[in-house]
Amino acid sequence: MCAMKYADPAPSLLRYRFERLWLKPSVRRTVRLWLPLAVVAGGIWMAAHNPAVQGATQQGWNALRDTVAARPELQVDTLEFPDVSPDLQAQIQALVPLDLPKSAIDLKVADIKAAIETLDAVKQAEVRITGNGTLEIRALERRPVLVWRDGSMLRLVDETGHKVAELARRNARPDLPLIAGKGADAAVAEAMKLFETAAPIAPRLRGFVRVGERRWDVVLDRGQTIMLPENGAITALRHVLELHKADDLLNRDIIVVDMRNPDRPVLRLTETAIEELRRLRAKVRGEDA
Repeated sequence: MCAMKYADPAPSLLRYRFERLWLKPSVRRTVRLWLPLAVVAGGIWMAAHNPAVQGATQQGWNALRDTVAARPELQVDTLEFPDVSPDLQAQIQALVPLDLPKSAIDLKVADIKAAIETLDAVKQAEVRITGNGTLEIRALERRPVLVWRDGSMLRLVDETGHKVAELARRNARPDLPLIAGKGADAAVAEAMKLFETAAPIAPRLRGFVRVGERRWDVVLDRGQTIMLPENGAITALRHVLELHKADDLLNRDIIVVDMRNPDRPVLRLTETAIEELRRLRAKVRGEDA
């Protein structure tokens, strides 16, 4: 009589190892979460690098953008410049040509603002789109306070020495004082104080010349010059004006008043005055003899 064969109820070695592995939480999490995510991410990556998919996506995006941009409530059809001078308006329109009407989506407000602020005459700009379809541009303009002669160039500068504009002719702005010389724009604040101090002789004042980028010469009519020191220039100029008030100093035959050493002022006479002085000295010597 044959013995009956029974199936071995024990699991196979491979199944046993798999079941033991499945008991680990990290393995279950990987199979249930990370593996599906990896498959999805791989599919997205392959689709994103497929030229056909890229083209279709871009076309769809462009169509959606064009549809939104064409909506009437997004149209900007008016340009306004509140409190901006006509000259600056022309500069802005030449620098940033705006072909209106245009969708608000197509107007790069930040780029327009940055471009406007590159203009010499603009200290700060504000650009915004109002609710009634208007592009509003405001600009804080630099106010010229001096004319700076830099070599052969004439420039208008503001109170900080920043260039405002080029100037074709000096007589185009006779209302503004003149400074000259290399580095004069870096000392505008001191120049303005000197001009205020020189108010008593303003009709004779031609301008201030920066010397060696460290001190000023005051240039008057009749070829006269007041040489100021590097430090204490305003005090030295006041001293000269006091002498002028007391003794009519600047109306005498003097070419230069040298105040570079305030403790020892030096006067340089005209040739005519020198000749007259020599004549008087010679006459005195003759009489003594």
